[in-house]
Amino acid sequence: MPRLQPLPPETTPELKGHFDFFLGTLGFTPNSVLTMQRKPKLVQAFAQLNAAVMDPDGEVELGFRRLVGHVASKAAGCLYCQAHTLLGAHNFGVSDEKLADVWNYANSPLYSERERAALDFALAAAAQPNAVTDELFSQLQAHWSDSEIVEILGVVAMFGFLNRWNDTMATPLEQVPLQVAQQAAGERGWAPGKHG
Repeated sequence: MPRLQPLPPETTPELKGHFDFFLGTLGFTPNSVLTMQRKPKLVQAFAQLNAAVMDPDGEVELGFRRLVGHVASKAAGCLYCQAHTLLGAHNFGVSDEKLADVWNYANSPLYSERERAALDFALAAAAQPNAVTDELFSQLQAHWSDSEIVEILGVVAMFGFLNRWNDTMATPLEQVPLQVAQQAAGERGWAPGKHG
């Protein structure tokens, strides 16, 4: 059960443009944002951050950025964000097989050495306490440019905010990400938990 109920989008008409942004990327306005609208400036700031972190003109492929967010959310334990990132990766062309194997990325033939380096980094950067070592960072730099690393860490950092927000609020999971997560990760132990 959510600790604060998401409010209907029409509660704050001046946020319609921000809500429409999420309609374009997800097909719905996330309950996390509908809960945030109690503080409209928070929605505005988050939408701006999200647009920058997930900029379509970035160098890191959009679907892979969602997988980075997924691994970071797995490290944090946020089931809501795990579902959302699987949906986002799916929406940006990541195959069902690759989605289903994301928790096994270290050994999966579906993931390249370059991708593994980024996902290892995301896992360590999202850990508490932070587990990024100089060696791990050097491995990342062997595969990714400085500007790509900034994009990858931007995803991890944004999901740090979202993981804490959604786990604390027990944000209810919407039907579409729930279905995608159950299909991709249900057999590997994923369940919505308090977000169901």
